[in-house]
Amino acid sequence: MAKAIFFDKDGTLIPDIPYNTDPEKIEFNEGAAYAIRRLSALDFMLIVVSNQSGVARGYFREADLQKVREKLEGLFRDAGGMLSDFIYCPHLPEGSVKEYAITCDCRKPMPGMLLSAGGKHNIDLRSSWMIGDILNDIEAGNLAGCRTILINNGNETEWLQGNQRVPGYIAKDLADAAEYVISSQYSEREII
Repeated sequence: MAKAIFFDKDGTLIPDIPYNTDPEKIEFNEGAAYAIRRLSALDFMLIVVSNQSGVARGYFREADLQKVREKLEGLFRDAGGMLSDFIYCPHLPEGSVKEYAITCDCRKPMPGMLLSAGGKHNIDLRSSWMIGDILNDIEAGNLAGCRTILINNGNETEWLQGNQRVPGYIAKDLADAAEYVISSQYSEREII
């Protein structure tokens, strides 16, 4: 089975510009290119999982996310990696676009996007990681059975507690997160 590193997009990989689909405004956060380069040397698929409620709110169309995916693919490639998949949830129960205004199992903190990727790519979720900047990312990762890392960059403001909302590691940035994943992989190999 494959293993993956799941990244939240906004606030984790790239700056959080609300509802942005303009590729010209998409760039990696500090440490992201380093993390992609380092993690690409390991045997992981690199997958972005992102809530995109702007579709349900009518701010942009689902088709607009293709430009976002293409920009991310270029950023990953420039960093020496490969974006294996870009999975997003377009739903929001209180959305204004009827077909997307639903309760779903893919909107984080639910684990649906990770579970879907697991089935689609034959991923062992227990050997995989979810990295995000808010506890909804951590809850989704924990519910899917992944290891979890919270990027403590100030984006988590609610700090709602719960058993599934406890990260396995708290990192200062993506570079720190990448080094933690790498050190964990070497520790496991030494144990085996």
